[in-house]
Amino acid sequence: MNTVRTRFAPSPTGFMHVGNLRTALYAYLTAKSQGGQFILRIEDTDQERLVEGAVDVIYNTLRQVGLLHDEGPDIGGPHAPYIQSQRLATYRPYAQQLVKEGKAYYCFCTKERLESLHQQEGEGDHRGYDRHCRELPPEEIQRLLDAGTPYVIRQKVPLEGATTFQDAVFGEITIENKEIEDQVLLKADGYPTYNFANVIDDHLMEITHVVRGSEFLTSTPKYQLLYQAFGWQPPTYIHLPLIMGRNEDGSVSKLAKRHGSTSFQGLLEDGYLPQVVTNYIALLGWCPKDNQEIFTLSQLAESFSIDGISKSPAVFDYDKLNWFNGEYIKAMDAEAFRMQAMPYYQEVFGQEEKPWAVLDSILQARLTKFNEIPGLLGFFQALPDYTVEFFINKKSKTNLENSPAMLQAAVEALEQLSEWELDSIHNTLINLAQSLGVKNGTLLWPVRIAVAGTLVTPGGAMEILTVLGRDEALRRLRLGLEKLA
Repeated sequence: MNTVRTRFAPSPTGFMHVGNLRTALYAYLTAKSQGGQFILRIEDTDQERLVEGAVDVIYNTLRQVGLLHDEGPDIGGPHAPYIQSQRLATYRPYAQQLVKEGKAYYCFCTKERLESLHQQEGEGDHRGYDRHCRELPPEEIQRLLDAGTPYVIRQKVPLEGATTFQDAVFGEITIENKEIEDQVLLKADGYPTYNFANVIDDHLMEITHVVRGSEFLTSTPKYQLLYQAFGWQPPTYIHLPLIMGRNEDGSVSKLAKRHGSTSFQGLLEDGYLPQVVTNYIALLGWCPKDNQEIFTLSQLAESFSIDGISKSPAVFDYDKLNWFNGEYIKAMDAEAFRMQAMPYYQEVFGQEEKPWAVLDSILQARLTKFNEIPGLLGFFQALPDYTVEFFINKKSKTNLENSPAMLQAAVEALEQLSEWELDSIHNTLINLAQSLGVKNGTLLWPVRIAVAGTLVTPGGAMEILTVLGRDEALRRLRLGLEKLA
């Protein structure tokens, strides 16, 4: 059996859309689940659409999500070069071969003529190009070539019959040949078209499985006809379902910016972890055999199979992505959590040293994303201006009458502490509640309100006191007493 070889062949035209990333991931998993090889190829034949720096985006994204390629522009391989603009000399001989065999032809139509055809489209029977140059007499072709008339090379698509191909996901697909345009293979500037270069490169690089979005299903017969024209074995086609976004009214439409971030970089900036994005998009169109949802990349490679890919569109659910991110954060070891959290801690506290372990303990189970930290800890930077009504809490049995006594007792007890640490603060306040003959909540509610100035906080009174430090904590407690006076 031949080694399975897949490729990811992006065009460097900007950011990495989640659809592109899923294509890369499924190509990688198709290869690795069968002990195969994953190749990266840069398809830059459409020079007008190239964006500076976009190739680096491709490399960085693949590296961040762990999709390491076996061959590619940056690491080489037996089929180098892996950038199409560096392979231009490869394509013309193949196009000329098809002309010689009567399977392609020179087309001398001007840009103006093609534009006027485009405007007339729908008025007649023809779709796209009207095959004007398809049957030019040989002497006319030679005269135009000798005169240096610009030309493209077009494929001669059969005028009758149909083209059928087998897709691993969608099954047998048949398209009437009359629906297929005589596609351009080689452009006037000598560059191959995307479709033509794809077929040549996939054949020369021994690609066995082509993974791409289902929006390309209708263009696949063009590929199939080229494979037939050359007498080559076509690869296995694997077309992936569309990725949809949920609209405000509950309906779905193709994923777009109005649904939220749609690029890998955008999702990272929104606070999602790279491995979470990978895990989540793996499940957009592929169903594991059991109900497992959390996967490492190596676990995905072990579990993945082509027959688990669905035909139905997948809906990108940001709520589900949030859940995934939260689960990953909860499962982190202490060191990894601290490393991710520290830049956000420093946003709140600057370079000041704090009892980080206390902050870790109150945040790790609560966070959905790390970038929530500054918002959750904002009250540490400055005490919010709060109303005395906050001291009233039915469940804790606190009111404006007993809260001053609780705060006064807390200040007096905490002032006696020799060590300002979580355990000593905890023991002091629990013992104080006992000696006052009140429930813990009756003491701790007003203490927490006074030091945080907000109703909802991550962590309780003891943790907040510990992080604030002795001076600031006691200052805020006294301010609470003044407010209640």
